[in-house]
Amino acid sequence: MNTEIQFPWQQDAVIRQSQRLINSFHHWTGRSLIDTSGSPIEIAQALFEAPFTVLSHNTESDPIYNYGNRKALELWEMDWNQFTRMPSRYSAEPMEREERLHLLNQVTTQGYISNYQGVRISSTGKRFQISDVIVWNLIDEENNYCGQGATFSQWIPLN
Repeated sequence: MNTEIQFPWQQDAVIRQSQRLINSFHHWTGRSLIDTSGSPIEIAQALFEAPFTVLSHNTESDPIYNYGNRKALELWEMDWNQFTRMPSRYSAEPMEREERLHLLNQVTTQGYISNYQGVRISSTGKRFQISDVIVWNLIDEENNYCGQGATFSQWIPLN
């Protein structure tokens, strides 16, 4: 297996995205997503291996996932390359997509929201309910908007 796929947290772009996720989460919520002691690569590995789900998408009109930690990849039953090529709207079933879009628009306006819940679907069709989700805007080092991140640690299988 390609090491970049097996250990995506070692890639420079993923290390930068990890920092943006962590820094933006703190910017909007005032809380720490994970312990940030250590080198950038150690922090990126800790985020990738966290026991909760962290994911993000970019700013395209049909946003594409650009980060998913190990828990996200497991839940959506994909590898890194599959996940980071998927439009994020496909994480929800068609009937859930309008609600999801409303949520993302709300985040764009407010900076972040917490306590979201919804139903998502894996690549093999397994449905699961996510709850207590925090979604936040990502900002880069110059405070430019560069996507949205989400984290949650609660989910239950539905089928």
